[in-house]
Amino acid sequence: MSYEYITVASDEAVGVITLNRPKILNALNLQLINELVEAMEQFDHDPSIGAILLTGNERAFAAGADINEMADASAVEIMKRDQFAVWDRMSRISKPIIGAVSGFVLGGGCELMMNCDIVIASETAVIGQPEINLGVMPGAGGTQRLTRAVGLRKAMEMLLTGDSISAKEAWQYGLVNRVVPVEACFSEALKLAKRISRQAPLAVQVIKKTVHKAEDLPLQEGMDYERNSFYLLLASEDRKEGMQAFLEKRKPRFTGN
Repeated sequence: MSYEYITVASDEAVGVITLNRPKILNALNLQLINELVEAMEQFDHDPSIGAILLTGNERAFAAGADINEMADASAVEIMKRDQFAVWDRMSRISKPIIGAVSGFVLGGGCELMMNCDIVIASETAVIGQPEINLGVMPGAGGTQRLTRAVGLRKAMEMLLTGDSISAKEAWQYGLVNRVVPVEACFSEALKLAKRISRQAPLAVQVIKKTVHKAEDLPLQEGMDYERNSFYLLLASEDRKEGMQAFLEKRKPRFTGN
């Protein structure tokens, strides 16, 4: 399919989605988010794709929401749009999403980054939730995911001041997985996505879902969920192939069954 505000490609078993509104720093409007989620769902249903890589450009991953869409809209109009429903669909993508972020990662861009399962950030990344400066607040998970990632006090400081943090500080707080030179950001993320895409597909997807359950469930309930998921994977053909390959000292040939 063709899109106006994103580009889509595949590299081996990795689906690559690039935000493509460079003149306005990849500002997120409703059409872009709808295109993005549609492309994610297409890759999620494609058995040849094992991981999804999401990126922008060197100036900006995404500098925030497109204010032109909201400036003159009433609260009722924005509620009727139900614009966050599409973000909920993004959270149901079963395959791992790897983010490669550089430049501005602000507002909705930060929320989009936090929807990724793994994030490679370049040294130029500037990350924050500056909505307070516009008299509003995050609405796509910024208060919830940021607090879980960096802790209550740091999240409160960032959200109430609108101050951004550097890629290095984001790494220190666990908001990103690693920081690399800007010229290596995309290639490092793609290399990681390819490595994950070669793993057993069912195990990858079940692990992703189980890890996210850790945010929602008390410890014992999470342990029960993990054990049931473990037993489920024991019934897969990939479990048999993986263990047989280990015993035969060869690389496994996973099929997703």
